Amino acid sequence: MARETGKKLIAQNKKARYDYSIEDVYEAGLVLTGTEVKSLRQGRASLVDGFAQYENGAIWLRQIHIPEYAMGTWTNHEPRRARKLLLRKDEIKRIEQATKDTGVTLVPLSLYFKDGYAKVEIAVARGRKSYDKRQAIAEREAKRETQRLVGRRAKGLD
Repeated sequence: MARETGKKLIAQNKKARYDYSIEDVYEAGLVLTGTEVKSLRQGRASLVDGFAQYENGAIWLRQIHIPEYAMGTWTNHEPRRARKLLLRKDEIKRIEQATKDTGVTLVPLSLYFKDGYAKVEIAVARGRKSYDKRQAIAEREAKRETQRLVGRRAKGLD
């Protein structure tokens, strides 16, 4: 059987980019059991309440929901168990230093398969206040409007 190549998205946390301002992004591998991988291959996972934290020299992913595999038996996994992330030592040290600040957290952005391996994209993020969220929306809409006007002018409609 040929080895899988490319990137296949499983789950994405769109609300994280709205609720947090992203500072650094890291790609990490996951330590998973067999039934977790089979469930992920079916495209079933949720990152909504998930977060990561530094503990005893490692980064752990918590509250990620990977449902039980339907064809699994007594070997099935617990859906919301803590999962260890695979990162290099220098990345772990940088993440540890960054999360010591107040208001900084580790948020999973997406979960995907890359060349057959399960990966998660985590971000060092700082929480936004409600007025920051409104400002981000206003900036995004202004940018869209200018792009729309530039496009209309290029087509000769304006």
